[in-house]
Amino acid sequence: MRHRRLGKEGPLVSALGLGCMGMSEFYGARDDAESLATIDRALEMGITLLDTADVYGPFLNEELVGKAVRGRREGVFLATKFGILRSDDPRYRGVCGKADYVRSACEASLRRLGVEVIDLYYQHRVDPETPIEETVGAMADLVREGKVRFIGLSEAGPGTIRRAHAVHPVTALQSEYSLWTRDPEEGTLQVCRELGIGFVAYSPLGRGFLTGRLRSLEDLPEGDYRRTSPRFQGENFRKNLELVTRVEAMAREKNCRPGQIALAWVLSRGEDVVPIFGTKRRTYLEENAGALDIELTEAERSLLEEAFPIHRAAGARYQEVMMGFLGR
Repeated sequence: MRHRRLGKEGPLVSALGLGCMGMSEFYGARDDAESLATIDRALEMGITLLDTADVYGPFLNEELVGKAVRGRREGVFLATKFGILRSDDPRYRGVCGKADYVRSACEASLRRLGVEVIDLYYQHRVDPETPIEETVGAMADLVREGKVRFIGLSEAGPGTIRRAHAVHPVTALQSEYSLWTRDPEEGTLQVCRELGIGFVAYSPLGRGFLTGRLRSLEDLPEGDYRRTSPRFQGENFRKNLELVTRVEAMAREKNCRPGQIALAWVLSRGEDVVPIFGTKRRTYLEENAGALDIELTEAERSLLEEAFPIHRAAGARYQEVMMGFLGR
């Protein structure tokens, strides 16, 4: 397993991380036994970065990850998040960044994970009603108290990143980044590099679309949230499927899987970029890790980028309410 450093002064982590969200919600039925086996296999392979959040489940995913790392804490770099609120209404999403909430959320995550310290603690979404200085100030207090080692932001805009970093060093920014979501190239990546902040790319496989396994909406299980995602609807699905054929063609030429090409492209964006792919199956875990063996030539990268220019993917990344939480 290769390693990359999160930011100029940050920790070394595996070059690929495992996103655990789908093990507990959003992507069809749960299978905790297979999910635990997948995490176990990831650690055996040297994937040390595990990513979760309190909102996944909600709360169930942190408990699952906590169970998986019990007795092997020293070999894990554990990242979790706070800030997205849910209610009994499954459609509701809110945000909170108030100082007292930051502290209570952290204490709850520590209990669920069964650990004494969180390696990387992210604000999941920026709260427009709370100054970022207040939120990050509370996160900095947790660092001083030894409850958190490093802090991060998720889907924050360049101005907010600068203000946050002025209060306390931000180790990592996590945002969606893939061939069909290249938005971070419009200023966010540049700010991170200027300030020495690492970049963690979530959904590097385009929520599974870039693997080539999805040919119609019916390929998704009942209850899978992608059934309501704009990029998976109607004409958007058809247009995006046409884009995937470019990845499939290159995969055939290189005798590998389309998803490995998609991951190799994200890995090629810089040593400060760490993709975290999500899976709850050992088979896909091992396949995705094979991306580390794929070398893209400059000509191949150019072909992919010409096929997937910024904003080329059809449809919004999220439904309207969640789109409002991005780039604040």
